[in-house]
Amino acid sequence: MRTDYLFTSESVSEGHPDKVSDQISDAIVDLFLSKDPEARIACETLTTTQLVVLAGEIRCKGVYENGQWAPGAQEEIEQAVRDTVKRIGYAQDGFHWEKFEFINRLHGQSAHIAQGVDAGENKDEGAGDQGIMFGYATDETPGLMPATLYYSHKILERMAADRHSGAAPFLEPDAKSQVTLRYEGSLPVAATAIVVSTQHKAGYDENDPAKQAELEAYVKGVIADVIPPVLLRETEYFINPTGSFEIGGPDGDAGLTGRKIIVDTYGGAAPHGGGAFSGKDPTKVDRSAAYITRYLAKNVVAAGLATRCTIQIAYAIGVSKPLSLYVDTHDTSTVGDDKIEQAILGIAKLGGLTPRSIRTHLGLNKPIYQPTAAYGHFGRKPEGDFFPWERTDLVDDLKAAFA
Repeated sequence: MRTDYLFTSESVSEGHPDKVSDQISDAIVDLFLSKDPEARIACETLTTTQLVVLAGEIRCKGVYENGQWAPGAQEEIEQAVRDTVKRIGYAQDGFHWEKFEFINRLHGQSAHIAQGVDAGENKDEGAGDQGIMFGYATDETPGLMPATLYYSHKILERMAADRHSGAAPFLEPDAKSQVTLRYEGSLPVAATAIVVSTQHKAGYDENDPAKQAELEAYVKGVIADVIPPVLLRETEYFINPTGSFEIGGPDGDAGLTGRKIIVDTYGGAAPHGGGAFSGKDPTKVDRSAAYITRYLAKNVVAAGLATRCTIQIAYAIGVSKPLSLYVDTHDTSTVGDDKIEQAILGIAKLGGLTPRSIRTHLGLNKPIYQPTAAYGHFGRKPEGDFFPWERTDLVDDLKAAFA
């Protein structure tokens, strides 16, 4: 096991074109779940210069039934899309929340998918698709997330907050960050490189050195506020390294739902099963099973059973019982990985980790998803119905299994 190495993770802001698409897709998920907790949604979004396109499959009582939209439903969908773009802050010539063309190509869910997923008289609800999902936790940060990703998110969250409040009026919505940390053993000891590229108002670039210096000083101040000073002793900074970033967002680069799956999860510090989250209702195990594996891994670490934990689970479409459960604590476990697997499967309230039991235990059939679609699905503070997979309320059950 390496004891001295560099590791890097990146994040993107809420104004990144792919994240604009993710947030729109999850706004549609929330809209339909607010109408029908058993709604089925698979919504993909394309964003580009003055254009937003929705495509995918839905089923929602009172909104879309028997191949027909309810009166006013399409107008409500369009309003949810425009409200999302407005909240992010796009009112630019190339992408404006009021002016972009909107195309809705959502249609009814496939009957063949529905018959495999829906519960029947003698059949439990099956998984919405086949696939493998991973969860991960590490004790590097208080939220039990990899530090490289944690700090990458925090830089952009702070910049977005300052942009919305008016504290940084020269910022525009699109931005990216990247943090490289040097590790000794399993803990970070220094940030060797930090990259921040942020869209800005006209003039804050290499053509006006004074304004460019103001922008750079602001970004370095944000970094100093969110990363502990002890980690910044040998840092090399790269702030808007191209020299200018005035054209951004969907006008600068097309966006698609589901293209930032590593940003959404663990920054490359853990495996990924390949399935995106945004735009999907919780019957899709790409989403719900990724949430339950994070929940399990976080509780394993929070219970003191390991300092790092990766959990994999696998499903087949239309089958309720998971095909496999795998725990890897990377040689940090105090009790044995096989015993942790047995303990998880033995916790009655988890219901054998069927898709319905996951949704019931975590309370996923609610409109709680748009906040997940920027700055990561994991490592967030659970509040009310939001981010329930970040709770550590399984710690006592896991400790009891080894008492």
